[in-house]
Amino acid sequence: MGSPSSFQQTVHRLFAFAAVSLSVALGGCSNVITTNYEATAFATYTWQVEYVPNPDKPVRNRREKFASTSLINRNGERPLEAVSGPDDQGLWWPAVPPRPSIDEMEDRRRSSDEEMRSPELIRSVDYTITYEAEGQTMTAPTNYSVYRQVVRAFESQRPLELTIAPDERFVTKADPR
Repeated sequence: MGSPSSFQQTVHRLFAFAAVSLSVALGGCSNVITTNYEATAFATYTWQVEYVPNPDKPVRNRREKFASTSLINRNGERPLEAVSGPDDQGLWWPAVPPRPSIDEMEDRRRSSDEEMRSPELIRSVDYTITYEAEGQTMTAPTNYSVYRQVVRAFESQRPLELTIAPDERFVTKADPR
């Protein structure tokens, strides 16, 4: 073990590194207050089939996507085309696309010894927020939590303070004002 002074120097360096890292992380984010915003959730159903190669060959499993349907949720309001919902996350969903036929699935095989698994219906959602800041309209991806905060603020017509990631490509937080 090193002397107390080398230990103290190491601790000092760690604290200095942590302080610099924190200031860069916090300083890189920007905040925007806006009264003009829209939350969207792009809800998609996609049929997917997993193909498993012959176990004797060093080839990995692969997934093929088939038919899909999508629906845009805006500000938590029911879209006209919605078939189901709202679900436990307040999202509305499109009609389920047609399940792939055995012929379609077999046509995607790469070899006769490749095994097909049963089709799976995959649900996915992409969240975005569009907002106005300094006379410009911006659209950025976000997550479910921010989407819900924006939906709730939209219902009450409250201004929002948005926290934008350093690269200005992701909204990390939305606080009602």
